Order: sequence, then structure tokens, then C-alpha cells
Amino acid sequence: MITRRILIENIPAIIWGKPSDRVFLCVHGKMGSKEAAAQLAQIAEEKGCQTISFDLPQHGERQGNNERCDVWNGVRDLNLVGDYVFSRWKEVSLYACSLGAFFSLHAYAGRRFKTCLFQSPILDMDYLIRQMMVWFDISEERLEREREIDTPIDLMTWDYVQYVRAHPVDSWHTPAHILFAGRDNLQTQAIIDGFVRRFGGSVTLSKESKHPFMDERDAEIVERWLRDNL
Repeated sequence: MITRRILIENIPAIIWGKPSDRVFLCVHGKMGSKEAAAQLAQIAEEKGCQTISFDLPQHGERQGNNERCDVWNGVRDLNLVGDYVFSRWKEVSLYACSLGAFFSLHAYAGRRFKTCLFQSPILDMDYLIRQMMVWFDISEERLEREREIDTPIDLMTWDYVQYVRAHPVDSWHTPAHILFAGRDNLQTQAIIDGFVRRFGGSVTLSKESKHPFMDERDAEIVERWLRDNL
């Protein structure tokens, strides 16, 4: 497959596939990288579509930098990449995984995509924050007092909590085709179904899979879902 490595405002990115006026903008999740778009890019090229992927802060080629992979830096980067993509391709679709979906909901609320695919999306960050507080025995009062608390999953900050609660997802223009794992412990089926009822789309449930479909046995499930919805 043809690939071209570029920088978008110093953000490392890859353009995959033969030239086309159609493109999938790929936003990876936590622990991912721009290279994780390979499977999507291969299937998209078969459909005559290019793919562009990039590294979020602290991921891929940006590991070791001082920028946190938080909502402020994530939304900033997604807006920079979004401006680049929408100015160069006639038809833009979106694929986002896990945390990448959360960032996309905040960065691209005013955008319209041809197609939208969400894999194990974080649609309700407030729910996840409350779950983490239970898992790690952290009270809101303690977090407000200490401002930052490190956990085995991620750094929890009071500013992040305040942002999430002040910015609920209340607008999304493109119906989303969602792949959800039945053993996902970061979101619930009710959250996923509620999102689809509000904004349209469809849900594919894999009962025995876990967030975010990274096991070897999940590769075929993801491929089938991508082929069914691209």
C-alpha cells in the first residue's frame, strides 16, 4: 500500500492509499498510534478511499513529550488535523476508537462526515470518571482538594472532571455505526444505545469481546464490522 508520512503543524501523520477525493480520518485510542490504522486503510482503499491517521500527544512518535493526552490537547490536535483534511478532500468520513471517539465528539461536533465509525467509543466520560473513583477509592472531595491523583489507568485531575461536566455531548450530526464489546467495563450498553437513539446509527455487539477489541480473536470481528459499514 502507498503511504506518505507528513507533519500537520508538527503532528506526525500518515496518508494511506492511492490518491482519491475521499478519505477516512482515523483517530486512535489510548495506547494506540497512527500505524494502528493499517487494517482500516487496507479496507478503505478497496472501496476507493484514502485514510489519514496521526499520533495523539504521548503516543507514537510523540511519546516522551510534555503534552498530556487530555481533552484540551486532544481537541486542539483534532481541530488542526480536521482543518487540514477538510481543505484537501471532497468527502471525509470518520473512524475513532475509545478515547479518540471522546475527543472527536468534542472537536467535531460542528462537522458533518460522510460516514462515522466508532469502535469501543467513550461516549460518556463522566460515567467513566465515576467508575474510576469507585475502583480506586477516590472521593470527589479528595480529588478537588488534591487536584491531581495518579491511578493505574491514568492521571485523574479535578479540572478534567469540571470540563467533562460543563461540556456534555448534546450535538452530533452524523449517524454512528458503533462496534461495542459485551465485556467492556468502561461504558455500558445503555450508554451506547442511548447515544444511537439520540443521534442515529447502529450498534454491532460482540458479547465476548473486551474494550477495545485488541485480542487476536477480535481481528476478524473488527474486519467484518469495517467491511459491513464502510
